[in-house]
Amino acid sequence: MKTPLLWFAVLASFAPAALAQIDTVQTIAPGVYFHQGDLRRGHSNNGWIVFADYVLVVEANFPSGAKVVLPKIRETSDKPVRFAFNTHHHGDHAYGGKVFADAGATLVATESALEEMKKAETGFYGGAPGRWEGAAKNRPDVAESKLKPPSLVFPRELVFDDGQRRVELKWLGIAHTKGDGFVWLPKEKILFTGDACVNGPHNYMGDATVSEWIKTLDAARKLGAQTVVPGHGPIGGPEVLVDQQQYFVELTRRLQALIAAKKSPADVKAALPALATELKAIANIARFVPASLLNQAEKIHVELGGAAFPR
Repeated sequence: MKTPLLWFAVLASFAPAALAQIDTVQTIAPGVYFHQGDLRRGHSNNGWIVFADYVLVVEANFPSGAKVVLPKIRETSDKPVRFAFNTHHHGDHAYGGKVFADAGATLVATESALEEMKKAETGFYGGAPGRWEGAAKNRPDVAESKLKPPSLVFPRELVFDDGQRRVELKWLGIAHTKGDGFVWLPKEKILFTGDACVNGPHNYMGDATVSEWIKTLDAARKLGAQTVVPGHGPIGGPEVLVDQQQYFVELTRRLQALIAAKKSPADVKAALPALATELKAIANIARFVPASLLNQAEKIHVELGGAAFPR
């Protein structure tokens, strides 16, 4: 979970046209909507799908993000918001759960996402202060709210089908976290990915297993989505999944080569600026390269059997 200051630095490099899409509602298909969150406030993207009798929301966001998007949902439909799906347990996707629950929604997640929440939110479950308490020190919206975990969970798939519209919530494997869920609309070929796929330099790997993440993106690509709605960044087509996966593959390949060459962790760390330059030269993945490769490269380096970088 990144701080608003870091997100502001990311957004500073965005073109005005990209910034203009933030906090606006886009209609993806009849009754299917996308809202690009403001990263300067730490907000995730949201989506929502209108059924005959209710609305299913994708992401609970932070509390402040939930309060931004809920009135916009109501502007697009007079149906009640009955379900809000947390694609994973991170605060920018789950901490706004109480806002939606207070509005009448049942919170939904994968079983693995709930298990991860129990590990991260130890304060809520009777242990030492967890991530919620840490976030509350810096975010008034978190401090003024309460954690609301999902109460409806599923292992691999949960289907919503009212005879006119079908939505499949899926767990496809370990990725950004152990519990990442996807939202698949097979008729419309729309895929909401949460942070298992982002569109820009927004990849956080602190709870990831990158080797498994690459495999999970394979499974996501096999669905055949024509529209990909990422957890952060603008909406796109199937190339967003392809490019996200290729970025991980290219970064991993270069780190493997350095390990095979018997480079020390200090040498690998020193090579990161040049490595970033190489990645930025690959046109379709340049947008995924962050200002610093340190955290991402170290995560993969350790996964590959290397040691943490010296500080």
